[in-house]
Amino acid sequence: MKHDKYKDISESIDLPNALNRRRALLMLGAVGTAGTLLQPVSARAADKTKTKARIVIAGAGAAGLTTASRLAASLDGAKITLIDARKEHLYQPGFTLVGAGIKPVGYVTSTTAEYLPEGVELVQERVAEFDPQGNRVVTDSGASYPYDFLVVATGMVLEYSLIEGMDEKLIGQNGIGSIYHSPAGAQATWQAMSAFADKGGRGVFTRPSTEMKCAGAPLKYTFVTEDHLTRRGQRSKAEVVYNSNNKVLFSVPIVSEKVRMLFQERGIQVNYERVLKAIDPGKRIATFSTPGGMEEQGYDFIHVIPPMRAPEVIRNSPLPWQTGAWAAEGWMEVDKGTLRHVRYPNVFGVGDIAGVPKGKTAASVKWQVPVAVDHLLADIAGKNSDALYTGYTSCPLITRLGQAMLVEFDYQNNLVPSFPGLIAPLEELWISWVMKTMALKPTYISMLRGNA
Repeated sequence: MKHDKYKDISESIDLPNALNRRRALLMLGAVGTAGTLLQPVSARAADKTKTKARIVIAGAGAAGLTTASRLAASLDGAKITLIDARKEHLYQPGFTLVGAGIKPVGYVTSTTAEYLPEGVELVQERVAEFDPQGNRVVTDSGASYPYDFLVVATGMVLEYSLIEGMDEKLIGQNGIGSIYHSPAGAQATWQAMSAFADKGGRGVFTRPSTEMKCAGAPLKYTFVTEDHLTRRGQRSKAEVVYNSNNKVLFSVPIVSEKVRMLFQERGIQVNYERVLKAIDPGKRIATFSTPGGMEEQGYDFIHVIPPMRAPEVIRNSPLPWQTGAWAAEGWMEVDKGTLRHVRYPNVFGVGDIAGVPKGKTAASVKWQVPVAVDHLLADIAGKNSDALYTGYTSCPLITRLGQAMLVEFDYQNNLVPSFPGLIAPLEELWISWVMKTMALKPTYISMLRGNA
């Protein structure tokens, strides 16, 4: 039976009893109300700081728009310029939901202009050069934008071409899926996965060896696919194989062990130290590097997550780490606590581009940007800031349709639950599912507007 209607999926989810649902929804209401109040005190109550500072923000994704909103709310007279060629804004945390058949493709698309704060100039061009010595950026047209402060929020790039035989145009064909690419790619992945779930076969799931955005997404999609197979009565006809790039399933040890146990309970095979190197779409064979050499795996459906790294314009600039774990992929050399550049103190890096141990999620942006902005505002006012980003990262880890674990952690791999006593981070709960599928997008939009 085909399951290509979103309402069919939602109606098939087992819901908790009415009392628990009522309690959960009341809590969500409280969470939503609280989220709108989580503005920095300076933006809500204090007078704006008068300044003629020139501030350039490179990138109009989640981090860039949030930064622009907070600066516009706090400064009077500043020249704030936001540079990004993209007109479309993508709600990337929703790509997994589109790829799982839970949300329609339009759920994740809007426009940059919808969130542009008053008084912020939007330059719809691509940054072609960063010149931190000269305190300027140059766009593709050759226009130069001098700055007193620079906030880099360019995000990262997906490098499908680093997998031999792989091309983003293959997504949705020959059993190949990849939710990361785009809304259309997530939709095509859902169609390919759904076709696999209707008949069974061998499903192969991957994770790159590079740093990546939302490192929980590969696990989520494995869980969701297995659940679709089960719901359609095809689980006995299917093999589900997850290939981890290293010796663990998640960077936080206690979460990794929980996922391992759930995979074992649900008959999901795990291969460790497997990195996808090549794919033959015609033969449906994937080639992985292993400690013992190359290994071929056949598939009926494969979820490909490409290597990820900093955009070329960042890699070719003075801004990346020069040595260490993040140098090869070009991540920005910023202090992990302040997000300030180590060598250029008037430059900050926020969002995916920041070369820090944790933090390539939208939830991380919510906590990174206020810290970077606080330090920038303190510089303008001639003061010091003690604001620190502690590595907060959130991963609403869907384990099946209707259930998820709300995993929140910091640089030290400590679990830092936002709702202790209400939401147990390692329990599969309906309320965590509701937060992922219903509550997070309004909070995200509030964040873009500087209100959460």
